Amino acid sequence: MSVAVENFVKAIYKNKNNDSKNTKPGNIAKKLGISNAAATDMAKKLAAKDLLIYEKYQELKLTNKGNEMALNVVRKHRLWEAFLFKMFDMSLHEIHREAEFLEHATSDLLANKISTYLGNPQFDPHGDPIPNAEGEITTEDTSIALSNTAEGQTYIIARLMSDDKDFFDFCANQGIKYGNKIKVSKQFKKNKMTEISINNNTILLNQDFTNIIYVNETN
Repeated sequence: MSVAVENFVKAIYKNKNNDSKNTKPGNIAKKLGISNAAATDMAKKLAAKDLLIYEKYQELKLTNKGNEMALNVVRKHRLWEAFLFKMFDMSLHEIHREAEFLEHATSDLLANKISTYLGNPQFDPHGDPIPNAEGEITTEDTSIALSNTAEGQTYIIARLMSDDKDFFDFCANQGIKYGNKIKVSKQFKKNKMTEISINNNTILLNQDFTNIIYVNETN
């Protein structure tokens, strides 16, 4: 399958599993940086290949075949991110950018070798779950957006759901990374801002950030 096809089914899968859950062609077009017409045309072609279900004005739905393809690409992408992060100490934005290229040129054999070498990790450095060789995600996601957390509670950063360089640079500078502990000092609901304490620093975040930083409660 072509890179364009793999990226298209991956985009549907990822949109279906984020908070918006919007998989209409226009939203997929925006995610991929293509025109609405191009997205609709691709959707029709992939429907003919039994990779998705297309109905005019409706959200796109992956078939079992399409979902299997998407998970296979996601697995390779996240394994490469874990590998590059471990071996070269690259930034979160850098590993994402490089994995976007490598995922399409990686055989199942190589993906399995990388997974074994890394000790079969269940999460990538962003906190996203890595599907296993059978295309299954065996971990349970109990994380919530930072914007929905309670004042005075302590949490563990579980996921950083972005591919934006500025966001990752900010997080790196502030110590906001997967596995780190934070305390929610104050929720400014009216202003849609959250004050957190991390590494003895106080940071005020707006909703653009708190909606894509996910956390778990501490035990």
